[in-house]
Amino acid sequence: MNYRPRAASFLCVMAVTSCTTMPSAGAETLYALDNATVLQSSDTSWDYMKLDPKTKRLFIARRSDGLTVFDTTSNTVVATVENSAGANGPLILDEFNRGYVAMTDGSLLSFDLKTLDVIDRRMLATDGGLNGVVYDPASRRIHAVTGSRPEKATWFTLDPATGELLDTKAFPFKKMDDPAPDGKGALYAPARYDNLILKLDSNTLAELDRWDIACNQVVAVEYQHHTDRLLVGCRGDKPVFIALDASTGTEIARIPIGKGIDGMAVDEERHRIVTSNGWDATLTVIEQEGADTFRLLGNVQTRLQARVLQLDADSGNLYTVTADATFHAPGPDGSTPDPTFHDNTFTVLTYSYE
Repeated sequence: MNYRPRAASFLCVMAVTSCTTMPSAGAETLYALDNATVLQSSDTSWDYMKLDPKTKRLFIARRSDGLTVFDTTSNTVVATVENSAGANGPLILDEFNRGYVAMTDGSLLSFDLKTLDVIDRRMLATDGGLNGVVYDPASRRIHAVTGSRPEKATWFTLDPATGELLDTKAFPFKKMDDPAPDGKGALYAPARYDNLILKLDSNTLAELDRWDIACNQVVAVEYQHHTDRLLVGCRGDKPVFIALDASTGTEIARIPIGKGIDGMAVDEERHRIVTSNGWDATLTVIEQEGADTFRLLGNVQTRLQARVLQLDADSGNLYTVTADATFHAPGPDGSTPDPTFHDNTFTVLTYSYE
């Protein structure tokens, strides 16, 4: 089911001989909801997604419902990749005609990008799920990283062309989110609950430096090539966006954002940085006016739990997803149960650049 809002109109009020026009809402809109497509779904949750800039296909990890391939030009589902139940974090590599998916059972699934046929599903982590997988262009390797663990985060290094396992390394952190490669031989890896960013050698994963970040739960890191800046998103009670000098770790800017960030998009063409904040149901929009100047433009209302984000750099469109849910009362011990997602309410939201 597709929903497309009508274009904003002008209101003309007659008073004697004059006519006053009220500006459309779009005049002050940063992003507008352009399309909402509801997909068939179970009561499963979801995690990350990736847009293939070449085909404009969105690869959405829907866990129990598998890896959904969604065409953003027609707003239709192309396919669900076979044997992809448990999809958690996809990676799209047009250079190798391969896709990789970090899976909740600890395996790494690989598939052919053109045919969408599964190539392999290799078990890597036997003690729990994988969180995500990233590609480093400098070393020409991919790194699959485990999800939350009591004592350590494990990285599995593989050949992107073949999926061959090359190395394994453990770090003494409960959880490390996807690292950001600089393309020059370094990876910037956030240790979520330790409020750290590690600078690692992308060939050996040796630690080159580490920086304490004055925020709770570092979850998103992007490296900006033309400014040599790290763009960082943090959760916690006081969620913030932080810009750092990637050479020294020096903080340059700090801007409050909405609660529940899990995605961040850097739009170089339009000089904007956007965070998707699932608990506040907002997109925080920040303007970048040079390497060291950042300005909050505002927050755009989305929908509850729309926390992951992808950018189409050509059009400036943003994509996020969510589903209707029931949030249950705390149990007798005070613990909060997972929400129950409603069948057939999973929705792909498209926000157009204004």
